[in-house]
Amino acid sequence: MDISLNIILIIVGFGFLAALIDAVVGGGGLISIPALLAIGMPPSLTLGTNKLASAFGSLTSAFRFLRSGNVDLKIVLKLFPFVFLFSAGGASLATFLPAQVLKPLVIIILTLVLIYTVFKKEWGNVRTFSTLTLGKSIIFVGMMLLIGAYDGFLGGGTGSFMLFVLLMFGFDFLSAAGNAKVLNFASNLGALILFIILGQVDFVYGLIMAVSMIVGSYVGAQFAINKGVSYVKVLFIIVTALLILKNTYDYIMQILGE
Repeated sequence: MDISLNIILIIVGFGFLAALIDAVVGGGGLISIPALLAIGMPPSLTLGTNKLASAFGSLTSAFRFLRSGNVDLKIVLKLFPFVFLFSAGGASLATFLPAQVLKPLVIIILTLVLIYTVFKKEWGNVRTFSTLTLGKSIIFVGMMLLIGAYDGFLGGGTGSFMLFVLLMFGFDFLSAAGNAKVLNFASNLGALILFIILGQVDFVYGLIMAVSMIVGSYVGAQFAINKGVSYVKVLFIIVTALLILKNTYDYIMQILGE
């Protein structure tokens, strides 16, 4: 693809906005992926290029949350390599199985997440997490590994799913956002390596977007830390609703196109 000032402005602007939101609750792909498609990038190349930029963004926000003390290192460091591997496995699966087969299930799960978050008023306002029993640890790890595989396979809403699982186990919205970003970096990195091996990454545009995502991620994480739990919760509800609408639209268009 030829490099032009207009294209650079598009991917820088939308990359910043995507990272700003993604730093807190995930869902940045709602903005960055359509932006890359809009400049004429093929779908397969778009996914890999977006992973390159997103990996830089998630690393930046993870580092900022880590510095603020909103990351439980003992938990995320144990999970990190496994989420990485499962994401790479999910990305490899995507080369054989159409991603659209998961769309209906994703829509249902996101809808349940939204309903639960809206109607459980006090949920996520206060941290109640202390330790994990063996049984809870197995469930927690299993869910995170599935989400890691999902990120490599399809990806939309990965950060939101991770945040929701952390909330289920007693984290407040702010600490859940911090831990989710570290694990999201692991899943981004795992999928990215496979996309690079498959030759599905545009490094020029990916690195340009990565610069804007680094800035957006830092600003978003800083804003979340300053504003606290209530801000993260509201943004989580908005982004989850948008993810539902986007996935529903894509699924309907798929059916009408058949």
